[in-house]
Amino acid sequence: MTVLKRLSIFVLLGLVLSGCSSSKDWRTASRESAGIAPDPSATNEAVLQVYGADAWGWRGWFAIHTWIAAKRTGDDAYTVFDVIGWRGRNGQPVMRITQDAPDRYWYGEKPRIIKEYRGAGVDRLIDAVEQAAREYPWKNQYTVFPGPNSNTFTAWIAKRVPELELNLPLSAIGKSYVE
Repeated sequence: MTVLKRLSIFVLLGLVLSGCSSSKDWRTASRESAGIAPDPSATNEAVLQVYGADAWGWRGWFAIHTWIAAKRTGDDAYTVFDVIGWRGRNGQPVMRITQDAPDRYWYGEKPRIIKEYRGAGVDRLIDAVEQAAREYPWKNQYTVFPGPNSNTFTAWIAKRVPELELNLPLSAIGKSYVE
């Protein structure tokens, strides 16, 4: 290998590695609503949304984090179905079903809708999603790769609720853990 090739590889490796350390701090990163979901107090219809956002830090170069948010007809709040690994380090289940903002920034990364349903028939989908979430077998386990992780959770629900017609993108690393 020529000296020029070695130097080029060294420079390229240095550039890649320098991008791995971020000046961002997860403790101060935005967790505010992105304003994507309809206001539950002004929207009577049922809403079910599947979100994805770039993963935290350098992992966001190639991976996303996914979750599901739902509001039944007439409800004035959203229920969020998600898995977050750090909860396990605190002795809590990594899977959670709770009322929360549906479209929070994922530690500074703006979420995007992967799939959305609104209106008639969506309450039945929400019931099926909730049932599948309650049957999720890895409520207390989390492994970034190959899973189970947040994308494994969303894929688990998609597999058990085929009427969602949800196909997660390639960047949803961990989605194949259930297949």
